[in-house]
Amino acid sequence: MKLMEKTAPLKYTEDDTFRRLLGEGKRLGNGCETMNILMIEDNESVSEMMQMFFLNEGWEATFKYDGKEGLDAFLAEPEKWDMITLDLNLPGMDGMSVAREIRKVSDTVPIIMLTARDSESDQVIGLEMGADDYVTKPFSPLTLIARMKALHRRSELVEKAPQEANDEAYDVKTTHFKMNTKTREAYLDDQLIPGLTPKEFDLLFTMAKKPRQVFSREQLLELVWDYQYFGDERTVDAHIKKLRQKIEKVGPQVIQTVWGVGYKFDDSGVA
Repeated sequence: MKLMEKTAPLKYTEDDTFRRLLGEGKRLGNGCETMNILMIEDNESVSEMMQMFFLNEGWEATFKYDGKEGLDAFLAEPEKWDMITLDLNLPGMDGMSVAREIRKVSDTVPIIMLTARDSESDQVIGLEMGADDYVTKPFSPLTLIARMKALHRRSELVEKAPQEANDEAYDVKTTHFKMNTKTREAYLDDQLIPGLTPKEFDLLFTMAKKPRQVFSREQLLELVWDYQYFGDERTVDAHIKKLRQKIEKVGPQVIQTVWGVGYKFDDSGVA
């Protein structure tokens, strides 16, 4: 058939599966406003595929194929980006180093790590370097889009937060601790806990609103992530580790480990 002899610029646009996925993406709905995305990915085929899905969502995307070039693009306009997707294995500078440098400038810009490595240690280290989530290749484009939407919904709360809040505005308040979900701020003995990422804040809030209740890692994954999370439960451990480090900058530890079960918030031992 003559139709089969035609060759599209991108093979994805002529593929029935790709068309079906785009159709499913439309049925899911946009879910969030236009985003400016920085995708740092050395595989051009992956970038071309995701470009079609980003366009389908009405999102604008810039693609960089080298870690150093990607970092330079971020540093040139750090306030521009609503989301960063970051490959782990990159020429010029590896993804973990890029994430570390980005976090020196911004604690809040969402970062999703894309990796072909299926190693738990690589995934956890990536999270410790500042990534909010990871997706292992090969991945479904719709899975990545869903995770980006979920992460964006949470992160945009920071941008919309008012600059001031009174005591009545705190959603969690104890003798030593208080949190405001509008300003996305947490205080321990009136000291602001610095640089909380969206996921760290959500983890802390989930536990703090039910003091001394023990949460398993599985429960925290389900409560904090807006989608059914199929990742390694050590993701929680990595975020808890970073969260504890930030809490300890202002006071005693309030996130307690319950061995063999999970974690709990308890500030009753704060002097």
